[in-house]
Amino acid sequence: MSEPRISLIAALSENRVIGNRGAIPWHLKDDFRRFKERTTGHVIIMGRKTYESIGRPLPGRTNIVITRDTGRDIPGCIVVDSLAEALAKARAIESKEIFVIGGGQIYAEALALADRLYLTLVHAIMDGDAFFPEYSHIFGKILESEEAEEGDYRLTYLTLERN
Repeated sequence: MSEPRISLIAALSENRVIGNRGAIPWHLKDDFRRFKERTTGHVIIMGRKTYESIGRPLPGRTNIVITRDTGRDIPGCIVVDSLAEALAKARAIESKEIFVIGGGQIYAEALALADRLYLTLVHAIMDGDAFFPEYSHIFGKILESEEAEEGDYRLTYLTLERN
């Protein structure tokens, strides 16, 4: 089997906010639907804080959680202490694509290893304490771009590959 593609999937504001006080600063049903469709049947990798904000393993996916507390048992999840270990475990599972789903520290570490980005750009400036890393210098090849609106927000759904 060939190496699986490593992809980052995120929703972020114009100032790259992805979270505030352990929560996503918006509720976008279409974005959640797209996330579910894209990631179901694949391996997802997340940090402990992202797992805690979700509160449970996401069904239909292999959930890998990165935490320094490797003695911690998280039912329904594979627990590891580094992105390298998470990727090694993910590669051992037959999946064509591995999704990194957050948070900010995990995205920052994974960006250099990623092949593709699936982004929902929320056209607003938001307050937040978790940020998506600067990516435009690495990912400039647009595969898909779709404009949308949901609630009070204008959105752009982007699929990007490395330059």
